[in-house]
Amino acid sequence: MPQPALNLPPELLQRGGITPAVISGRDSEPLRLRLQALGIAHVQLGTDNKRPAAEQILATMGLSWQEAAAMGDDWPDLALMQRAALACAPPNAHLEVRALAHHVTQAAGGAGAVREFCDLLLVASGKYACLLREAAA
Repeated sequence: MPQPALNLPPELLQRGGITPAVISGRDSEPLRLRLQALGIAHVQLGTDNKRPAAEQILATMGLSWQEAAAMGDDWPDLALMQRAALACAPPNAHLEVRALAHHVTQAAGGAGAVREFCDLLLVASGKYACLLREAAA
């Protein structure tokens, strides 16, 4: 039986075998509720020192930096982006972050950049076409 079509990027990643994680300097109840509703289990909020948080999540998942992708838009994201196998940034990210990124999205942060990043990961994993066919069925 085909899976129901999903259109939220974290759900698509999970269906494609990619586990999303969120590390943010921000922390609020609405953000926590949104991440919980999206089913994102690996979350570290309210931290500007993102590298230790990322290393803890990677260790929990049994992954290395060579198996990780990161998206960032400002200086606190640089340490993750330097280490990740794939680093991505939106076009409205800080200049130094864009310079470090392997890929800069067409969509701006807050206007589809995360969705574009998720699509890129799914294409790279070979799962995008299958998920698209399921969604169109």
